[in-house]
Amino acid sequence: MNPHAKLISTMSLLLGTTITISSNHWVMAWTGLEINTLAIIPLISKSHHPRAIEATIKYFLVQATASALLLFSSMSNAWVTGQWDITQLVHPTSCLLLTVAIAMKLGLVPFHFWFPEVLQGSSMTTALLLSTVMKFPPITILFMTSHSLNPVLLTTMAIASAALGGWMGLNQTQVRKILAFSSISHMGWMAVIAAFSSNLILLTFYLYAMMTATIFLTLNTTKALKLTTMMISWTKAPMLNATLMLALLSLAGLPPLTGFLPKWLIIQELTKQEMTVVATMMAMLSLLGLFFYLRLTYYSTITLPPNTVNYMKQWYKDKTTSTLIATLASLTTLLLPLSPMILATL
Repeated sequence: MNPHAKLISTMSLLLGTTITISSNHWVMAWTGLEINTLAIIPLISKSHHPRAIEATIKYFLVQATASALLLFSSMSNAWVTGQWDITQLVHPTSCLLLTVAIAMKLGLVPFHFWFPEVLQGSSMTTALLLSTVMKFPPITILFMTSHSLNPVLLTTMAIASAALGGWMGLNQTQVRKILAFSSISHMGWMAVIAAFSSNLILLTFYLYAMMTATIFLTLNTTKALKLTTMMISWTKAPMLNATLMLALLSLAGLPPLTGFLPKWLIIQELTKQEMTVVATMMAMLSLLGLFFYLRLTYYSTITLPPNTVNYMKQWYKDKTTSTLIATLASLTTLLLPLSPMILATL
C-alpha cells in the first residue's frame, strides 16, 4: 500500500474517532462515523485478495446501513423535540432505532453476522483496528445515550451476544474468527451494564482493548493465523508465547489477572440492581468462552499437543523485542491489585 495513502487513511481514522467522541451534536457524530468508515476501507482491501474485497463490501454495507439508521434516529428525535443534542434522546422510536444502529456497529446479536467474516478477510493489524479503535465511537455514543435506551432490550441482546460469542467460538480453527466471537461476547458484557452504570462501559472497553491489542500484536509477531500454526509458534519466541498464554487467560477473565476486574465489577453492579438471574446467566455463559480460551492457551504453551502436524519447526532468528507488546502484556496481567483505586474513580 502506498505510504501516503496509508498516512491519509490513518489520520482520517484518528480524525473521525476524535470528531465522534468529542461531539454533542448528532450530525457531527454521524460525520465522524462516516469518516471512520471511509478511512478503514482502504486498510481492509489493501491485500487485493478476493476475501479482503468481500470483507470490504460487507463492512461498507453494514456500516452505511447503521449510519443511516443513526441519522434517521436523530432526525426523528429532532423532529419531535426540536434539538440535536446527543444526551437529549427521548423519542421511543428514535431510541429503538439508535439501539439497532449501535448494535450493528458493535456487532451485537442479532447484527453480528458481518464481524467474523470481515475480521477473517483482514490482516492482523487491520483486525486489531476493527476490534478496538472502530468500536470506540459507537461505545462513546452508547455511553452518552445509555440513560435513554431500553434496558430490557439491551439486556436481551447482551445475553444473546454472550451466548453466541461463546458457543460459535468453540468449533473455530482460525484465530481471527475466535477473537471475533470473543469480541462479540465482550460487547455483550458492555451492553448488559449500559443502563445501570455508564462508567463501567468505558472501563470494560479500555481493559478489553488493551488485552485484545496484546493478543493481536503477539500473534502478528509470531505470524500465527490458525491453531495448527500456533502449535509450533513457540519455537519462534518462547517467552512471547508464554506471555500470550497469560494474556489469553486474562481475556478469559480469570483471577488474579486484569481481565477479571471488569467481569467482577459488572456482576457486582448487576447484583446491586437486583438482577441476580442476569448476573448468573452472564457468568455461566462466560464458561463457554473459557473453553476456547483454554484451547488457545494450550496451543500457545511450550508443549506440543499429542497429535502430529505437517509443519517443520521454525526457529526464530531475529530476537528483537517490542516495547509496546511488553508494556501492554504487563498491564494485561498486573492491573488487578489496582482495583481499589479504579473503584474510587468510578
